Amino acid sequence: MAQDGFTKQDWALFREKVPKWQEAYMEKLVKEYMELLSGDGAASNKFWELDKQIKADKRRKSVIMEMDRSEMLNNILDLIREGTITVDDLEGFSEQLRGTVKLLTERW
Repeated sequence: MAQDGFTKQDWALFREKVPKWQEAYMEKLVKEYMELLSGDGAASNKFWELDKQIKADKRRKSVIMEMDRSEMLNNILDLIREGTITVDDLEGFSEQLRGTVKLLTERW
């Protein structure tokens, strides 16, 4: 068990799952962008709204994150906050990690 209480297996599983979680999230974003672009209104308004949305989305952990073991818990919490994953998506992670995440998310 590592100093942070999470296992090497947690870190390995996290690194394996993050690209899949991010890809699914970005697929959702692309669909939202398509809806925006195919909606009613002036092309210029849609263009600038899309630009604004993409700039905001690019800052989300669900799109890009620092892959550092010391940030794993914070990254997981951000992914949950952003709606990319749920606590149920942490199946396979250690009891310690899942318990910590569950405890912290119950406080929201």
